[in-house]
Amino acid sequence: MKKIVQILPTLAYGDAIGNEVLAIKKALLERGYRTEIYAENIDGRLPRGTAKKIDKYKDSSDNIILYHLSTGTELNNQLLRVKGKLIIRYHNITPPEFFKDYSENSASLCSRGIEGVKKLAKCADYCIAVSVFNKQDLIRLGYTCPIEVIPIILDFSSFEEKPSETIIHKYTEDKYTNIIFTGRVAPNKKHEDLIKSFYLYQKHINPKSRLILVGSYNTYDLYYRKLSSYIDALKLTENVIFTGHVSFNEILAYYKIADLFLCLSEHEGFCVPLVESMYFRVPIIAYSSTAVGETLGDGGVLLSDKDPRVVAEAMNLVLTNHELKEKIIRNQEERIQYFTDKRHLERMLKCLLD
Repeated sequence: MKKIVQILPTLAYGDAIGNEVLAIKKALLERGYRTEIYAENIDGRLPRGTAKKIDKYKDSSDNIILYHLSTGTELNNQLLRVKGKLIIRYHNITPPEFFKDYSENSASLCSRGIEGVKKLAKCADYCIAVSVFNKQDLIRLGYTCPIEVIPIILDFSSFEEKPSETIIHKYTEDKYTNIIFTGRVAPNKKHEDLIKSFYLYQKHINPKSRLILVGSYNTYDLYYRKLSSYIDALKLTENVIFTGHVSFNEILAYYKIADLFLCLSEHEGFCVPLVESMYFRVPIIAYSSTAVGETLGDGGVLLSDKDPRVVAEAMNLVLTNHELKEKIIRNQEERIQYFTDKRHLERMLKCLLD
């Protein structure tokens, strides 16, 4: 029997790619297949034996390799020489241009990632992109092998865990309107546009409101420091909150207390937080860019213009028009059915085993 091997740079605890990797492993084991996960970095919070370090991997022509490609890493070069069947699960790589004014290292990492994607085009037997946008990206980068599109596989059962009561009490007792965005603090996410739009909304429409930016950041990072200075200049320090890295039950709590999810990102290969917001019935306003519209479908308000005045008025409309809000949530309930469909996992397994 062939062995199905998943390889990725970092197997993290609780992130979307890591959860998908674990879901695939579980499904394969339940069906009696031999399977392992190998990674350069393995989160210490994962149970012992979940994955093995990449240097333990033994190459074989009998292996079917599913490589989760998402960054610049030496793995991109190592996998050029594998003997087994190579299937690439493409999660996309952020264009380096977003980082050029903030981090030379990050820009270089993205550049190396894109070069790695190009090199692997000549040895990939098959690709599974998480979006049509990503499929088009692969074709643009020289891929001629078959490319399937399957959305990222999410573990929705985990969303039923108990959210943090501390967070819920902290942000609901004062009756403020809570606008959230979830995602690491990075230039492609365009936090400055979120802040600009919120400033106009908070100043001219609803003073009792706050913007909560849920996601990890580095206090020494130039982009974060510039955002902090901008917030200070606008006198928004009490109304714009950076949470930093949070636990899973805290993430659940932020979705529970959210009145609106606002996304003005300019580069997403998919957009998991949109799906999470739909699941928690949080109305969404998002800027139409890259795979954002594809992920959202009819599950929210999609803007073609993110002028802060346009965004602020859209926020007010969604938050005050009960009929519109209910219609958005009904659409989101329909859209979420696509992502909870168990057939996506079956299609993934079929791609691996055929």
